[in-house]
Amino acid sequence: MKLVFMGTPEFAAVILRRLLAWDKGQVAAAYTQPDRPAGRGHKLAPSPVKLAALEHGVPVLQPLNFKRQKDVEMLAAFEPDALVVAAYGLILPQSVLDIPRLGAFNAHASLLPKYRGAAPIQRAIMAGESVTGMTVMRMERGLDTGPIVLQRALGIGIQDTSARIHDELADMGGELMVEALEAVENGKASFVEQDHSRATHAAKLTKEEGRVNWNRPALEVHARIRGVTPWPGAYTDLERPGCEPVRVGLGPGEPGALLEPKIAPGTIGGLLGDKVSVACADRWYLLSSLRPAGKKPADAAAFANGYLARCNHAMFSSPADGLSG
Repeated sequence: MKLVFMGTPEFAAVILRRLLAWDKGQVAAAYTQPDRPAGRGHKLAPSPVKLAALEHGVPVLQPLNFKRQKDVEMLAAFEPDALVVAAYGLILPQSVLDIPRLGAFNAHASLLPKYRGAAPIQRAIMAGESVTGMTVMRMERGLDTGPIVLQRALGIGIQDTSARIHDELADMGGELMVEALEAVENGKASFVEQDHSRATHAAKLTKEEGRVNWNRPALEVHARIRGVTPWPGAYTDLERPGCEPVRVGLGPGEPGALLEPKIAPGTIGGLLGDKVSVACADRWYLLSSLRPAGKKPADAAAFANGYLARCNHAMFSSPADGLSG
């Protein structure tokens, strides 16, 4: 089966590598986003998909979009049996979707119709879901609205972060895409229409969403921190009387004991074993990894000695409106 692959980040590169190893498929070309500035020097950097394709001698194309007829014609010249799309970053026009003989197929990291959009893994974890999964669907013009070819579920553990689920779903996505393409080629695929009334949207994350709101219950705080790990990263501001606020990055911790009455959310209770305890709306939250701005990550004891010793009434602040974060 002649394939043209379209994707950009590492998630897509994992799926591309699986297709390159598939003995019944031939990847004729890889499309990816144009090189973008990255790092402190803001030098142009190739995407993970571009690097993976070049490593295997696959031609790489990087159109800004498909508004030029020339780019559509160039894609059609490959005469693909199928387009395989994973986190490409572009909405494909109908003129592109009509090119492949068998259709265009997208690997999406959720159990559609839930969490359509750019950040399905993060949004599922942030919402406290215990199950997510992968969907392979046949693409149409709507955003993740096409009929489902295959789905597979994956449990989300109480300590799982977006990074961990990302890696598991990427591996699953490669296997599921191969299964779906074989079923389509053999005429054994079933195309199940989505129940659009159950659809939810997974909007792209912003850096501001990494800020923790201690006014929330501890399980919600825990879900938020896990969902924004590794990007944009969870953070809070340490406020101490007579001292400048310090921005502190947070790794996932764990919910602790119920709060005693009248303890304000954000209150730092000090060390509890090898963790720093922080008051949420209903119970303590226990942190073992904290990183003050400009410093290396510290364990709870080192953080307490450096930032909490000789300082009473230390607090972690919450968003001013008490709603976001």
